[in-house]
Amino acid sequence: MKNINILVVEDDIDIQELIKEFLLSEEYSVDTASDGLEGIEKFNKGNYELVILDIMLPKLDGYGVCKMIRSKSSTPIIMLTALNEESDELKGFELKVDDYITKPFSFNILIKRVEAVLRRVYGSENENIIEFKNIKLNCDSYEAYVDDELIELTTKEFEMLKILMKNRGNVIKREVFLDKLWGYDFYGDTRVIDTHIKNIRKKIKTDYIKTVKGVGYKIDD
Repeated sequence: MKNINILVVEDDIDIQELIKEFLLSEEYSVDTASDGLEGIEKFNKGNYELVILDIMLPKLDGYGVCKMIRSKSSTPIIMLTALNEESDELKGFELKVDDYITKPFSFNILIKRVEAVLRRVYGSENENIIEFKNIKLNCDSYEAYVDDELIELTTKEFEMLKILMKNRGNVIKREVFLDKLWGYDFYGDTRVIDTHIKNIRKKIKTDYIKTVKGVGYKIDD
């Protein structure tokens, strides 16, 4: 499952780094936080499909972090802990965590748990559904949604938005759009790209698409 951003909140730096390396090896995008307050701050600023959350954290424990996340989001949470009492595990599930792993654990098993939670929450691995913030593209039906409301995009507009969303944070040159969507034999003005971008911005009603002067465009928050 591509284009999945995961936040790892773990105060043990060695474990944090190992989790990060294993997730990166599976082509997930990973951010990390070393205490509960930093975790909440990053969650509020980021766009995450999954949170891996330790319980025993400085400043604010995992239960507190989980409670704050659940007050505003249903983003799946896998809770990690060295506590093995049934009451601790029940408390986690009462806070609506999606899975619970007791330390020490196998990192290979952690990866499988991550895959299982993502399948359960987001469905089977389907790279034909692309999401960024409140925008969703269905690449099978060529339907685009903003806040779950269907918006009308032309085929070229859809493909341009798709390229931007699949390469979030990266600058896409005007020439790349032309090559991919019009072909190498296009001899028109590159300003056709600017016109399409202007139309997309108007339709999605957000400022996520940034202009990189003299180069091209990127989608970012």
